[in-house]
Amino acid sequence: MSESVDFQALVERLQDRDWSALTESLPALQDRDLAALISELDAHLWEPLFRQIPTHRQADVFAYLSEDRQQTLVLSLLETDRITLLTALSYDDAAAVIAGLPESMGVETLATLSERDRWVIRSLLAYPEESAGRLMTPEFIALEADWTLAQALDHVRYTHEESETANSAFITDETGRLLGFVKLQDLLLGAADRRVSSLMRTDVISTPTRTDQEEVARIMRRYDLEVLPVVDEREILVGIITVDDVMDVAAEETTEDFLRMGSVGVGPIVLNLRNASANLLYRKRVGWLLILVVVNVFAGAAISVFETAIEAVVALVFFLPMVIATGGNAGTQASTLMVRSLATGDVQLRDWLPLWGKELAVSIALGATLGLAIWGAAAWLGGPEVGLAVAVAMSLVVVVGSMVGLLLPMILTRLNMDPATASAPLVTSIADVGGILVYFSVAIAILP
Repeated sequence: MSESVDFQALVERLQDRDWSALTESLPALQDRDLAALISELDAHLWEPLFRQIPTHRQADVFAYLSEDRQQTLVLSLLETDRITLLTALSYDDAAAVIAGLPESMGVETLATLSERDRWVIRSLLAYPEESAGRLMTPEFIALEADWTLAQALDHVRYTHEESETANSAFITDETGRLLGFVKLQDLLLGAADRRVSSLMRTDVISTPTRTDQEEVARIMRRYDLEVLPVVDEREILVGIITVDDVMDVAAEETTEDFLRMGSVGVGPIVLNLRNASANLLYRKRVGWLLILVVVNVFAGAAISVFETAIEAVVALVFFLPMVIATGGNAGTQASTLMVRSLATGDVQLRDWLPLWGKELAVSIALGATLGLAIWGAAAWLGGPEVGLAVAVAMSLVVVVGSMVGLLLPMILTRLNMDPATASAPLVTSIADVGGILVYFSVAIAILP
């Protein structure tokens, strides 16, 4: 935040409703600083603060706010102020806001916009959620290949305010089909009578409208793109996705993955811990915890099956928590690596066999090392046979946990489920049940 602005002084002016002094302070804050300030304040302060921001800046500040704060703010605005704000936003941002409104309010708000705005926003909302079509903006610069550079620059000057980005222009034919792109600096530096086609690059990377937003982020990251053109099934250019939109997607997807890996369900909104109610936090967490309780019931049932073995060799109980926890930890390590690799596109489902072989070799080596480490303590407390049983069980439990951690994310991906659902608690619970069965089965086989 700008160092020349006293944050506490701004808060005091808000609390005192000193609007004139507050208005004088706002020009010293950048749009992003204002958004950060709004994010730090309680609703009774940030709502009046937003209304004091000059109208021509509100849309830019609004774009930097979190999604939940955007929705809360829009719902608090008067209809005329809401319309003014939505009209100033880019089409993709306006579509996202309307999609988040209650259905009746969204329909009413959309009806108050201009005919062109209504048509564009409805066309964006027609695409699936979290798709390239919903993420893109239809505001871009399109040129024709047979134009001269002078004609092209005149067109850029005329349409640049309607474009999301002014770094690149895309070349289309008379039907709108994407042919290539050109850097605007090349247009500026080239001779005025040259044709756009002479500067056009045809190695353009595009994506269909129905591409998932995570895949869009991967494409832009892989090819280091500032802007990605979006085409329909006829290869007609219908919009572009800019790098700032992808940064928002990456942050959102990362948050969702962390929540899922912590067994916290996510719904239509991204969970904001500071602003979430206790009831919402309860509902987000209770479902998975109940599922994990059911899974762990099987762990208790597995122990009861081996009650006789436990009574015969009490020393087995001493090492049970250590062996089972180690298997769960090994599974968590494997699942974390796999979920991350699937999310970044480093591995595909077709890679499962070589990955399985590699993980099997690694887990055998890890299990043998850990088994050897625990053998001495087990032999000292329970005798050589107990030491052997615990060491072998440790080795096998580590292998079982690692296999669960590796394969569960792949199975979920194959079932079109988010692999992040293979969270640490879920992997650990499944590995616990398998580990208990392995531990006591080995003990019964080795011990007299």
